[in-house]
Amino acid sequence: MISLRFQMINSKNYLHNFKFISMKRYIIIFAIILFCFGCKQAANNTSLDFSKKGLISENAMVVSAREDASKIGILILKKGGNAFDAMIATEFALAVSYPFAGNLGGGGFMVYRLENGAIGTLDYREKAPLAATRDMYLDSLGDVIPNKSTLGALAVGIPGTVAGMFQVHKRFGTLPISEIIKPVIELAENGIVITKKQSERFKDKQDIFLKTNTDSIVFNKKWKQNDTIKFPALAKTLERIIQNGKDEFYKGKTAEKLVEFIQGIGGIITLQDLELYEAKWRAPIEFKYDNLNIISMSPPSSGGICLAQIMKMIEPFNIEKYKHNSIKAIQIITEAERRAYADRSFYLGDPDFVNIPVEKLLDHKYLETRIASFSFEKATKSNDIAHGNISVIESMETTHYSIVDQFGNAIAATTTLNGAYGSKLYCSELGFFLNNEMDDFSSKTGEPNMFGLIGAEANSIAPQKRMLSSMTPTIVEKNDELFMTLGTPGGSTIITCVLQTILNVHEFEMSMQEAVDAPRFHHQWLPDEIVLESNSFRKPVIDSLQKLGYITNENKTSILGKVDGILVLENGKLEGGADKRGDDKAIGF
Repeated sequence: MISLRFQMINSKNYLHNFKFISMKRYIIIFAIILFCFGCKQAANNTSLDFSKKGLISENAMVVSAREDASKIGILILKKGGNAFDAMIATEFALAVSYPFAGNLGGGGFMVYRLENGAIGTLDYREKAPLAATRDMYLDSLGDVIPNKSTLGALAVGIPGTVAGMFQVHKRFGTLPISEIIKPVIELAENGIVITKKQSERFKDKQDIFLKTNTDSIVFNKKWKQNDTIKFPALAKTLERIIQNGKDEFYKGKTAEKLVEFIQGIGGIITLQDLELYEAKWRAPIEFKYDNLNIISMSPPSSGGICLAQIMKMIEPFNIEKYKHNSIKAIQIITEAERRAYADRSFYLGDPDFVNIPVEKLLDHKYLETRIASFSFEKATKSNDIAHGNISVIESMETTHYSIVDQFGNAIAATTTLNGAYGSKLYCSELGFFLNNEMDDFSSKTGEPNMFGLIGAEANSIAPQKRMLSSMTPTIVEKNDELFMTLGTPGGSTIITCVLQTILNVHEFEMSMQEAVDAPRFHHQWLPDEIVLESNSFRKPVIDSLQKLGYITNENKTSILGKVDGILVLENGKLEGGADKRGDDKAIGF
């Protein structure tokens, strides 16, 4: 702001007036400016470019993890399709262009807001097979068997993506499914150009691909940046889905081939499992924060409830006065996160199987009591924080996309295989990876999953049960109008990444692009540490947090989430925020 202010001074007048200003006064003024600037830097923790904005479009926008997918989503919108048509196209396009997390063999969640203000969510989360048992990942001594829930056929949950897309099309689709999927088939046939990040990921997973699959798969080749990789098997699978609809994946030739593949390597998924699968429409989690109305995903996603708990606990502190990533801002957000994640571990699971006390978890007085033990003078220890006293009893490798169409409809969708490339099992005949979502259950009460999240009885394994998730697709309204749609991958960090992005826009007045790019931190109750993106936070701030008793970890990761969001500007135009941490791309018209 200072530099801009100086630019506004008329140079002629400035030179004239300068003659009458003593050098002493000039030095004083300059010193004050430097002091203020230094204070702002210290408060903000890191230097941010507050003039940076993302892509601006007039009518519609798609933001996703890959340019190929965003382009196809926009193509569908330009053909007259709506946000839901574009969602289907983008979802399937990510299966081609971003196999790291995009999928046919996984699942996800979608939050929507129609042009008329109507809201809702779709749960197309994976389910446990009928033959799944509570202790299927434990040895004879009752200990968790390493990798059994994360690698190979027994890690696979019943995929929900295809069912979800057909549910979306049945309720909201306007274009024929053939017209929606055709560009995706062409992408699979013609191939994608491998990015630098993709080539590095393929190289990194070579050994585990070979170990998990009985034969070498297409990704085992020495792919380099700018190489083109084609997926003819996936193209054929999609062609059959066009011809036969949802039943192709759950009852038809594709289903038969999938079951044969899984059972051939020791899996337990049957044709009956696939036939029984249905995506489910659910009521969203909806809550107020200042003048915002937040609409997020309900269980079996923990995202909406945890997000609501955190935001309600920090709301009384007027966090904007502490400045972005200041010591006090980090403190209060961390302490709220600590308490919300403790509740998550105990109370949350599949609502079709367990009674979740949603109203009590989000009750103002309850949350007031939860945060009451916090003090700015010292850190709370996670060992001293259990779940709250209520009278009734995911993954760095996810991907998210946001869409706003020319009609005013908006969606936020997060989809995943769970771990990177899921179970690492690739069905070459069908052309896609299979998930390892079974790890998101509590294999054993009190034991952490691959993301370090502690599970309890509410999230124990049971046949046909959906596993708990951290996915947090979210839509934000302001003054009853669409304001923002966003979400992110990141496993257990998803909730906190979405939280900080909303706060960055609302409290710290960042653009959408600034908000998604800003450095992030994370706390999830256990382990008791604040994870800070490496090389993103100033040492004095870290030192101050440590003196207060916080354990910090600056070496765990250089990336927390990859947020993709769309902000509705005051003039009605759309700003896309495509996270700089990935190959993410915003495209609009």
